Amino acid sequence: QVQLVESGGGLVQSGGSLTLSCAASENILNFNDMGWYRQAPGKQRELVAVMDIGGRATYGESVKGRSTIWRDNARNTVYLRMSGLKTDDTAVYYCSARMFTHISWAQGTQVTVSS
Repeated sequence: QVQLVESGGGLVQSGGSLTLSCAASENILNFNDMGWYRQAPGKQRELVAVMDIGGRATYGESVKGRSTIWRDNARNTVYLRMSGLKTDDTAVYYCSARMFTHISWAQGTQVTVSS
């Protein structure tokens, strides 16, 4: 079972930016895709961004155009930068690693955007 360790969450002002990172305990190219999902109180978990093994990125509609996902294969780490943050971006952000139908999750990191 892969271990995923996140960092970079916290309190950010509206309009600000942040970068999340997710370090995997094994080669990230072992996975079909890796990325980020988020879950706000009372809402379902939703896609933020994922990158597949070929380097293609897919973004959720709510963050498209203001988010960038990239990876450092040598460090087995995936990054997410979000800018133009809104209070609606407040959520617990979960790093994910998918191998076929199995998804491994990190513990989650809280991102709070203040107005």
